[in-house]
Amino acid sequence: MSTSGKEVPASSLPASNWHTIDWGTSHRRVRGLQVRIAKAAKNQQWRQVKTLQRMLVRSFAAKALAVKRVTENRGRRTPGVDGETWSTPESKWKAVFRLQRTGYKPKPLRRVYIPKANGQRRPLGIPTMLDRAMQALYLLALEPVSETTADRNSYGFRSHRSTADAIEQLFVNLSRKNSAQWVMEGDIKGCFDNISHDWLIANVPMDKAILRKWLKAGYMESGRLNPTEAGTPQGGIISPVLANLALDGLEKVLEARFGQRDTKASYKTKVNYVRYADDFVISGISKELLMNEVRPVVEAFMAERGLTLAAEKTLFTHISEGFDFLGQNVRKYGGKLLIKPAHKNLKAFLVKVKAVIEGNKTAPASLLIDKLNPVIRGWANYHRSVVAKQTFNYVDYRIWKLLWRWCRRRHGNRCKRWIKAKYFKRIGKRNWVFAGLYPSGKLATLLYANDTTIQRHKKIKAQANPYDPQDELYFEERLEYAWRRSDEGKRRTLKLWLAQNKRCPMCKQVITFETGWNIHHIIERHKGGGDELSNLVLLHPNCHRQIHSEAPASAIVQRLTKA
Repeated sequence: MSTSGKEVPASSLPASNWHTIDWGTSHRRVRGLQVRIAKAAKNQQWRQVKTLQRMLVRSFAAKALAVKRVTENRGRRTPGVDGETWSTPESKWKAVFRLQRTGYKPKPLRRVYIPKANGQRRPLGIPTMLDRAMQALYLLALEPVSETTADRNSYGFRSHRSTADAIEQLFVNLSRKNSAQWVMEGDIKGCFDNISHDWLIANVPMDKAILRKWLKAGYMESGRLNPTEAGTPQGGIISPVLANLALDGLEKVLEARFGQRDTKASYKTKVNYVRYADDFVISGISKELLMNEVRPVVEAFMAERGLTLAAEKTLFTHISEGFDFLGQNVRKYGGKLLIKPAHKNLKAFLVKVKAVIEGNKTAPASLLIDKLNPVIRGWANYHRSVVAKQTFNYVDYRIWKLLWRWCRRRHGNRCKRWIKAKYFKRIGKRNWVFAGLYPSGKLATLLYANDTTIQRHKKIKAQANPYDPQDELYFEERLEYAWRRSDEGKRRTLKLWLAQNKRCPMCKQVITFETGWNIHHIIERHKGGGDELSNLVLLHPNCHRQIHSEAPASAIVQRLTKA
């Protein structure tokens, strides 16, 4: 109650617990500061950048969003060396007030290993929840700078950019008759493990003391503390952006040496650059140019940052021979550039499918279908923007052979006709569709890769910046374009999303694949609500939990009904 006797809106009162945080206001305050940081970075006003970053990391709104991020991502249940996780509203609320610079000392990382495609193991460092939240907090202040200063054709670890954008840029660089005929396939040796700490501390525009503490925290393995003298750990929230900041600038160096794109100097050399994370491709007019002029420039750039090129993975290839990049093969056939799924990628996919089938020898057909469909859908969607129809047909044939063998093994004493009638149905115009019944009696059918429509990807504008207000409308159009192409944007979900102006009615923020969403029943089903669209609304997961918290939600439900 205010002094004037009028009731104060709940949204204007300070939060008293996790579920009373006004997320809409928090997002607006943080976003406003991020836009100002990006503008200052664009104008190279670095003192102003530092002042605004300090304001952001000290704000309650940014701290709340940092805790929200680390308690909603996929690793939220994975503890660090202290074994701590924040799984309750009370622990999340207390965590917000623990994000203080004064007295902060990060704990060592918990070292684990994950398998790589080549059979080796990749080390991951898992920070504690507190350290993850601190990294997420400072990342809110650092990302506007990294997006503003990034190389135009850098596509890895950046919001709104994907592998499809990098592949499409390669098509732009290499598809014409007069395009470059040679490429340098670059790979950095242990990029995350070898970046110079001194270079990062001197050049990354953030709090130097905090950054130094993270870099020197060390890691625990087999009960022993190991120091870290170089590199940024894979597994930390802020590590990808630090790696990008270290590698950004090479495109400008190449342009200064060989000319900017579409200029007279660049026409002579045809040097163009595309990078995704630590893998990059540089085109050139000849092998000699790439080996004798481009490679020394790249090596000198990397040496300043404590990095070297991996000799066995740095190759010089003619476009008629083709090369693999991001799981796809880029090659010219008689002067026509075609991009197809790479043989290694196809082989790894079929090995994975075979493992799923052999790991479910006694499972019902419906359960096997539920395990196979996400694998097939994910792989086919990844390759749907390139020349993949023939590969899709081959994949469907190989999967059919594996499933036929699975059926024959289960029913060795039955004739082929009986097996076919039990497991393979005619659905629509297609015969031999692998199918099985759920316990409810509903029919489950296998997804075929060949059913995936080939659609050319629309590449993101190289200069687009998600923190520049002038690009706001462009990114909204990109978001709608992505949803319309995606299996996630099913007709029912898409209608809801568009009806809500693409935003969550609770916090008024845009719903994206990164934020995720839940479908909420305005009138709950146990109170008689149905599944009609008028009774459904898309919400962010945290906003959904806020509605279902123990706090009174009548005002919230009323707001959703109006929306």
